[in-house]
Amino acid sequence: MANFGPKDIKKLREMTDAGMMDCKKALAAADGDMDKAVEWLRDQGIGAAAKKASKTAAEGAIGVKVEGPKAVIVEINSQTDFVAQNDKFKALMNEVVEHAFSNELADAEAINASEINGQSFSEYLSLQIATIGENLVVRRSALIKGDEKTAVSGYVHSNGQNGVIIAAECDDVETCEKMTPVLREIAMHAAAMAPKTLSYKDFDASYVEEETKGRIEAIKKENEELERLGKPLKNIPQYISRAQLTDEVLAAAEEAIKEELKAEGKPEKIWDKILPGKLDRFISDNTTLDQEQCLLDQKFVMDDSKTVAEYFEEKSNGKAKITTFTRLEVGEGIEVEEEDFAAEVAKQMGA
Repeated sequence: MANFGPKDIKKLREMTDAGMMDCKKALAAADGDMDKAVEWLRDQGIGAAAKKASKTAAEGAIGVKVEGPKAVIVEINSQTDFVAQNDKFKALMNEVVEHAFSNELADAEAINASEINGQSFSEYLSLQIATIGENLVVRRSALIKGDEKTAVSGYVHSNGQNGVIIAAECDDVETCEKMTPVLREIAMHAAAMAPKTLSYKDFDASYVEEETKGRIEAIKKENEELERLGKPLKNIPQYISRAQLTDEVLAAAEEAIKEELKAEGKPEKIWDKILPGKLDRFISDNTTLDQEQCLLDQKFVMDDSKTVAEYFEEKSNGKAKITTFTRLEVGEGIEVEEEDFAAEVAKQMGA
């Protein structure tokens, strides 16, 4: 006895744009299971959803929701940026973000494995693909969930192409309330400056080592060209991250600065006034990786006299600490195959 009826066939047609008989065959092959029927059609290359599912989705948008000590960020990809601007896509984004937020789904894998509106998420998304007319992928997501002493904020850039959620642990509820708007400023900074991690402490030692070699070689090659042009050469750093600046390295740098001051004839009694600035400069010159990739070590865009960490420390009076953030940018890391339009037309014409 069949485990499906005319209503199921109709629903599968609406979801996939496949023919009635194909839908009937798919449901029979899947013993009435809608998800498996959709997969069967895709395996057979039948229907609009099957065709669309083969298309690379590298455009799309970022959605964010923040409420109290909880925040969620979701990336949904589409094939074109045009579709990402239409009302149906925006409604999909809002529904998926709300779904992830309400059910506290930790990542995209959890979203894709969930149920929504009484159906599996894959079934729901297939219907959206058929309705919107392009392949759609819920690619990445993240969740922050804290308590009453967790300040949480988020930001989506006006074009919807990147967004950030961020959290800080606070000493008390009052500080938490005070830091929420400050965190939004830092989320805006992160959206613009694209840090990859929170702190240099997150770096793997092998990554720092490889980056150091690569950067030194790049500057050497650049200096060859500058020398040929008769222009000032760039300084070649010994290090690129605070992770490399051990107590021994800093002590050696301090001794070198003292020798320099001595050679310049600076009175020893004023060294203690000069040393801190010189040492800070040494650290700055030898932490370029941190300044580029670590949120806390970047110069704050709204006050570049301070790092993000220094700005937040000042605003919180030392009573809060940024603990996590997630920044997503649409399509980052997706390789899109370049289509040869002329070849495609020739193929269609049988050339």
